[in-house]
Amino acid sequence: MKRPMGAALRVVLGIAISAVCLIARNYKVLVQQNVPVRMRDGVILRADIYRPDASGKFPVLLERTPYNKATEVETGYQDATHGYVVIIQDCRGRYASDGEWYPFKHEPDDGYDTVEWAAALPYSDGKVGMFGGSYVGATQMLAAITHPPHLAGIFPMVTASNYHSNWTYQGGALTQWFDESWTSGLAQNTLDRVVSQNTDAMAYAKALPLSRYSLFPLPAASGSAGLQALAPYFLDWIHHPSYDAYWKQWSIEADYSRIRVPAFHTGGWYDLFLGGTLRNYMGIKAHGGTAAARNGQRLLIIVGGHAGLGRKVGDVDFGTSSVVDMNALMLRWYDWLLKGVHNGMGREKPVRYFEMGKDVWQEADSWPPPGERPTNFYLHSGGRANTARGDGTLSTAKPGNERPDSFVYNPANPVPTIGGKLCCDSVHLEPGARDQSPNEARRDVLVYSTPPFTHDFSVTGPVRLVLYASSSAVDTDFTATLVDVDPSGFARNLTDGIIRARYRNSMETPQFMTPKETYKFAIDLWATSNDFLAGHRLRLEVSSSNFPRFDRNLNTRESPELGGHWVKATNTVYHDAAHPSALVLPVLPR
Repeated sequence: MKRPMGAALRVVLGIAISAVCLIARNYKVLVQQNVPVRMRDGVILRADIYRPDASGKFPVLLERTPYNKATEVETGYQDATHGYVVIIQDCRGRYASDGEWYPFKHEPDDGYDTVEWAAALPYSDGKVGMFGGSYVGATQMLAAITHPPHLAGIFPMVTASNYHSNWTYQGGALTQWFDESWTSGLAQNTLDRVVSQNTDAMAYAKALPLSRYSLFPLPAASGSAGLQALAPYFLDWIHHPSYDAYWKQWSIEADYSRIRVPAFHTGGWYDLFLGGTLRNYMGIKAHGGTAAARNGQRLLIIVGGHAGLGRKVGDVDFGTSSVVDMNALMLRWYDWLLKGVHNGMGREKPVRYFEMGKDVWQEADSWPPPGERPTNFYLHSGGRANTARGDGTLSTAKPGNERPDSFVYNPANPVPTIGGKLCCDSVHLEPGARDQSPNEARRDVLVYSTPPFTHDFSVTGPVRLVLYASSSAVDTDFTATLVDVDPSGFARNLTDGIIRARYRNSMETPQFMTPKETYKFAIDLWATSNDFLAGHRLRLEVSSSNFPRFDRNLNTRESPELGGHWVKATNTVYHDAAHPSALVLPVLPR
């Protein structure tokens, strides 16, 4: 995400914006461009500084971005007029900054050095807050774990907690659409640098895009000179499918105890980093390195995030009240935290989230909300749950003697992605809330539904699927999608998940299956908040692919990106007394 989200939007959870405006003095602004900042290893990074044209000292708001600081002029001016020194810095190896670009690698040290440099500026009062979303959220989290003495707070939006399990991979499967589209966008600036430094560099131009989301092993995995020059980290991601030392060196989750500052986290129900956002909030709240950090965590969950910031996310209009002016909220947070302004922030509950269905805002003392009850909705059928026309049902009644459901997963004909938690190429694949009916007509999709609800049914919190299954192959994937079906038949996706069978027990140590042996799988669907209105049905879709959001499993021992051989797999889902497959939902009484 290239900008602080929602800078042009105008609603902040029903909180009066006038509280923000009343304290703003509308300072005139001085601007310095490409100010050099020397890192500890001698590399020069460059920043644009926007500051009030007034005597005295002011708190600093810092954004460190790989997306070009020159695009942040509006944000710089707007926040500086409000009485802040605003610093927008290009990350190492990006745009005006020197050095080599490699995601995550240099952000801890570069973040520390930049925070301390900013705090020492003659017009800084020594308090530094950071802000921004997506990778700009990562630059905050990675700086915070080094605990710079003058870092006073962070405002990370839609970002991850573990760059293996909720950035590059999920459930052991490569998040192919995001990895390729995001990396391709970043590679353009790297290409521009190569072109400016080498007379024959245009030969690399054909490396973009890094992949065309192919059905077979990725062209990007070939290790070509062009790809190696433009995005060596992408090849490293493919060669490190397990959670190993490569990923552990940057894990935020392993270092929550080193974070010592308050944080305001923002996630989105249709955002691809929702799982990481929730883990960051809960992790620092439980394990932060100071009482101020543990007690100072805030969480906001909007609808779209990377999937969209307006009232319409996908095919669904969630109403004007769903829209949030994130920049105004960020200023309000820092007015309270850094300036001591009594604007009501300190009296509000720490968790606010948008409840879909009823389309209203809710608040809570923690996440998950107190009072939610994990409730099992068991899978049932007579062995014919294939397609929405099948006999698959969901209920709280435990299964008895029931026939299993089977389908054939063909890697050459995967179930296509329809909406959901996508980034960063909405032109070719639209994200958000979409009708899943086309997929529910496929024989390789098992569909389990409740009867229409006679009264509103509220689900808020973590969602998971306990699945007992077997395969004719040594490896395969199992996918799950939670759906709200309205009386017209519109099947709206809410959240989903995936598990790669070889990683069913550990993301660190893959274990292949014995064909036709039954295994227990746990599929993490992250979370949602949705009120299933009277007349609606709750539905679960189970399959083995969601492409190109996730890469296709070849059903062999080979890497899906590097292997050249695939086989069809007959996959079977069991739901009987000995194998009680169940969707575990957080039921929240209202």
